Amino acid sequence: MMVNCCCGLLTAKKEPVPLKSVEVELEVRDHVVTVVSTLTYENKEDKPIEAVFVFPLPGDAAVCHFSATIGQTQIVAEVKEKQEAREDYDDALSSGQQAFLLEESEQSPDIFSLSVGSLPPGESASIRLEYVTELAVQADDGLRFCLPAVLNPRYQPQGGDGASVQVTSVPASLVPYSLSFSARVSSPRPVSKVESNCSLDPLQYLNTEQTQATVKLASGHKFDRDIEVLIYYKDAHQPTAVVEAGQASAKPGSLMGDPAVMLSLYPEFPEAVMSSVASCGEFVLLLDRSGSMDSFMNNSESRQTRISSARDTLLLLLKSLPMGCYFNIYSFGSNYEHIFPESVEYSQMTMETALKKVEQMGANLGGTEILKPLKHIYSQSCIPGQPRQLFVFTDGEVGNTKQVINLVKKNSGSHRCFSFGIGEGASSALVNGLAKEGGGHAQFITGTDRMQPKVMQSLRFALQPAVEDVSVTWDLPKGVSATVLSPPITALFQGQRSLVYAQLTGQSSEAAEGSVTVKYSLAGHPSQSRLHFGLRPAEDTGLTVHRLAARTLIRSLEMEKSERSGQPDDGVKKKVVEVSVQSGVSSAFTAFVAVNKGDGKAIQGPLVRRDVPIPRLMMSCSMPRMMACCAMPMDLSNQMGSPAAFDGFGMAMRSSNALVGFMGGSGNMCLPKQTPRDPLLQLVSLQKASGCWVLDPDLAAALGKTREEVENTKPASVNQEVWATILALIWLHGFKKDAQEEWELLAMKAVSWLRAQNAACVAECVEAGNTVLGCHMQKDALGL
Repeated sequence: MMVNCCCGLLTAKKEPVPLKSVEVELEVRDHVVTVVSTLTYENKEDKPIEAVFVFPLPGDAAVCHFSATIGQTQIVAEVKEKQEAREDYDDALSSGQQAFLLEESEQSPDIFSLSVGSLPPGESASIRLEYVTELAVQADDGLRFCLPAVLNPRYQPQGGDGASVQVTSVPASLVPYSLSFSARVSSPRPVSKVESNCSLDPLQYLNTEQTQATVKLASGHKFDRDIEVLIYYKDAHQPTAVVEAGQASAKPGSLMGDPAVMLSLYPEFPEAVMSSVASCGEFVLLLDRSGSMDSFMNNSESRQTRISSARDTLLLLLKSLPMGCYFNIYSFGSNYEHIFPESVEYSQMTMETALKKVEQMGANLGGTEILKPLKHIYSQSCIPGQPRQLFVFTDGEVGNTKQVINLVKKNSGSHRCFSFGIGEGASSALVNGLAKEGGGHAQFITGTDRMQPKVMQSLRFALQPAVEDVSVTWDLPKGVSATVLSPPITALFQGQRSLVYAQLTGQSSEAAEGSVTVKYSLAGHPSQSRLHFGLRPAEDTGLTVHRLAARTLIRSLEMEKSERSGQPDDGVKKKVVEVSVQSGVSSAFTAFVAVNKGDGKAIQGPLVRRDVPIPRLMMSCSMPRMMACCAMPMDLSNQMGSPAAFDGFGMAMRSSNALVGFMGGSGNMCLPKQTPRDPLLQLVSLQKASGCWVLDPDLAAALGKTREEVENTKPASVNQEVWATILALIWLHGFKKDAQEEWELLAMKAVSWLRAQNAACVAECVEAGNTVLGCHMQKDALGL
């Protein structure tokens, strides 16, 4: 009997995979990175193939180079209007020529499709893809780069109009190609360290000043996570200006022909203003409860699910809100729910009501329809004197990204939006776009990150006075003018960078200098920051600044175009195509295309399509559900990748029932094992809305003491609530100092409550509390 054996790289459908390897090289210069990816394809079949690979890139990347090497021949792609590029590609394939097509999703700028057409039997092709992007500033002053290795399914709401593209995925452990990753870092300031959520080889310094270094990903990457790299410089966040010479071959007066400047601004706010915390605001919390939120946060031993971590975070948030504010909590999936019909005043009663509801929240609402709850939130009238602050928690798996961001932008005048991308594969385009257009701040929680400290940092930003009336003015030599390409600055936060790109027109001497002044109003006080810079172009920057400037202009124009959806085309799309083609930077309306005319001989034989699989995470919270995924019948597996079952660009599921039924998204189908509550959260859960604690057995247990130990040691002249609150503060400072950013705001509320009591014998209480808890805290250290 003859047995058929499949050898080599195979897809889930047992088809050969033509992608052999992916090599990624980073060139980091200060806070800008150039990324070069090389993808090697090989056709081991006996017929010509077309390989299609749909993959994620950072949502703010400027893709600026695409080329293919076949044998000794290199073909550099050019940017064309998207339909024209597709026609060139199809025409080449139909005439037996080789062709290569790279296009960006029209629904979300962080998804790309790469087609390698007519690869003859036995032939190899090397694809080079290059993009530039800025590194995001983190709470601990690190600069974050993320290489998205995971493309999660994107939920397409009912009636969505996204175009369909078939995507093949396999479990991360079965990805049939290799990945190598290396980075070279250089900066005017020393590189203090480089960290990652993946295993890295040791950092290698290239000079004695430690301003240049290299680092590599250790071998054996499992494709089970995005690759996140954090770079730390000494004295990192200094305002800078980089002037870059124009392209010699480009027309003077054009974007690429004139010099361009990139300004990095770090405004410093007065300490007196920053130390004050607002006691007002309307805080609207919007939580993703789609089935995918039941996935594990990471592969660590704790195995906490995304929804469980979000519940813990909402507890901290609710306890940290100031008295006098208003709040509400929405959650969404295929539909949405809210705890109160409208935002309510924060009190002990409303806080308890909300916390009881939060405890019952599971990842059981089906799909990811975020647009409807956002529309409902914006339909609610704002409360006078209570600035609206919107917090959005999502794993970012939506297919209508641009629609969602447009809605936030339309309402940006009435609120600030703070966004949180949870888990691997969260859409950077969605999470960053929400915060950028909503005048807030974006955070990503991946790997072993804890959600709580990042969310609390954003709450501190939200409690800062809003910066108003921001203006940027230029002081340049006579004959030189600046055309700003960036959208107006709408938000400034302490320690966070604001970027401004501009085109410089006119002539000046190399020794000439200019300056830019940022003026703004903070808590009613006018302030300003000024940056002086030389106009002499920097060396060795290539066209990085120009490409980032072009990307910024393209995104602004695309946003303008989508805002006018349904209206007559007024030339905005034409302008996008013009800027994209001129700069060589991709857009939603253009694509890279390359045709290898070669020796003119047509490739013989019928063309067979091969879809290259992408990593798919399988981190659900119960073994039966994982088994169900793995044991799925092959015909259903095939249907999942078909346009009939999915629409949108990538794997966007049309039916929320399909998501719940297949993935087991119902909370009833996936009951997590109860684990002992974190001692910090146990103590926090007992705090009253006013900021105090009550002396009772639950508090004693949270402090690790008996009821008698905490009651019998209370100074006689002090009331029970004051004593309980001082004990809680001593415990927080004495035992949870490493998590201070999580409890700092609720501790400030406790201190304010204590001061309002005008309690006597505070020093005596602190001394007695130290004795009970075995600590050595000083009264001043507690803020008392």
